[in-house]
Amino acid sequence: MSQIKKAALLSYINLGISNIVGIVLTPFIVKMLGDSEYGLFALIGAFVGYLSILDLGLTNAIVRFVAQYRAQQDEKGQENFLAVSLILYSIISLVVVVFGMIMYLNVETLFGDTLTLDQMSKAKMMLLLFIFNIAITLPGGAFTGICNGYEHFVFPRVLTICKYVIRALLVIAILYKGADALGLVILDSALNVLFIVTTIYYVFTKLKVRIKLHRFDHRFLKEIFSYSIWIFVFGMVYQFQWRTGQVILGATTNTVVVAIYAVGVTLGLYFLTFGNVINGLVLPKAVKSIYKNDTTALLTAEMIRISRITMIVLFYILGGFLILGQEFIVLWVGETYKDAWLVALLIMIAYVMPISQGYAHAILEAKKLMRFKSLSSLILTIIGIGIGGYLSTIYGLKGIIYGIFGALMILQIMVVFYYQIKLGLDMKQYFTKALFPYLLLFIPVCVITYYAVHFIGNGWGFFILKGIVFTLLFVIGMYVLLSKTERTSLMGIFLGMLSRKRTKSIHPLKKMSSHEN
Repeated sequence: MSQIKKAALLSYINLGISNIVGIVLTPFIVKMLGDSEYGLFALIGAFVGYLSILDLGLTNAIVRFVAQYRAQQDEKGQENFLAVSLILYSIISLVVVVFGMIMYLNVETLFGDTLTLDQMSKAKMMLLLFIFNIAITLPGGAFTGICNGYEHFVFPRVLTICKYVIRALLVIAILYKGADALGLVILDSALNVLFIVTTIYYVFTKLKVRIKLHRFDHRFLKEIFSYSIWIFVFGMVYQFQWRTGQVILGATTNTVVVAIYAVGVTLGLYFLTFGNVINGLVLPKAVKSIYKNDTTALLTAEMIRISRITMIVLFYILGGFLILGQEFIVLWVGETYKDAWLVALLIMIAYVMPISQGYAHAILEAKKLMRFKSLSSLILTIIGIGIGGYLSTIYGLKGIIYGIFGALMILQIMVVFYYQIKLGLDMKQYFTKALFPYLLLFIPVCVITYYAVHFIGNGWGFFILKGIVFTLLFVIGMYVLLSKTERTSLMGIFLGMLSRKRTKSIHPLKKMSSHEN
């Protein structure tokens, strides 16, 4: 089995474990900490999370440029690039500490009216630990980027699985011992140090990577930042979208409302992460395609093939959550968090198109054409948050997500035209061969499921039964929708997962045809 297939499988295992752990652990944490304490944990995490944008897109740049240097067999250039990158990361870590201390000194100004004295004291300690976490995590991410650039996708994903499992067990243990939100942050800090050191060891001993500064040329920095700056802007947009709402609510309402919004965002971002598994593996492939001068027809076909695979996951999760999501949330964390369903649902709807167009986004990165999309995202996010902040005074936490959702939908329309005009991709084919067929399946399956389970009772047992009904209907619809070649290819993926042996006669990503329906 190839690295990409293994990595895709491990990524889904990773996401499955993380989702199961999150589903099981979140209500436990909420119960052990209490709504207010959990809200404090979410609020400070969101507040200090802005510092993570100071990565400046360098992790993505490392994946992209390492893949390029390997394709060019330029070992010396790679050594120099990595040395310059680590120097930049050292400067970034220092900047993180400086900005973090500024935030630390202004905690009382921002949250003095909504936090108690005890919460304020604890918030400051948590803030310091979060600053330390980010200061070491940003340069640590460079080594994961090196693994991905070498197309060694398996090791970092196995490591992440281990981290989720170990963290879950330790969280349960320390909460039973009476730990609070501060204890969780201390635990996360210790685990981050351990797993970053492990990744560094792997890069130097297994991959035999050398890092050596041969020259420090300002033109070299310009080349790096001409690519990474727009990744940075994109990362900044991501932080603004999903952290600002919690900060606004923390300054204007209370930590319980923040907790509800945080649960909705968490579920929505599970969808985003799960759908992006394959997209996280295609950047090196996109770089190679650009260097081989593949035609726009070939690039379009590849985007559609990957889109059709991704759509299966996206619409299955979206449909299930649309029908059963609110019931799940009430069973999961209680009636208090019912409004989190709308927050999560709107996030999921807004991200169906951008996730399924992930290969087009990878082409933008490979061609260093991120400027338009990054700036458009930034401008529309600021507008969306501004509108959401105003609407929050009327509709509460729903107002925040209304503003962000509207901005995201406008952005997706603009991006589709940009892919068509700038990259030459045939986006009409994307709609007719990828999006619309699944949408036509999605609507009747959801309607039939809704009426089929409408009279089934409540409780976990009945919830599981409803999920089985939806799954059976979705699988039947999927069987009708997919072409014979796609059915064979998906069966090849499934059998490959079971046997973990390379099947020469079937190559799922290459043989899935978007032209057969």
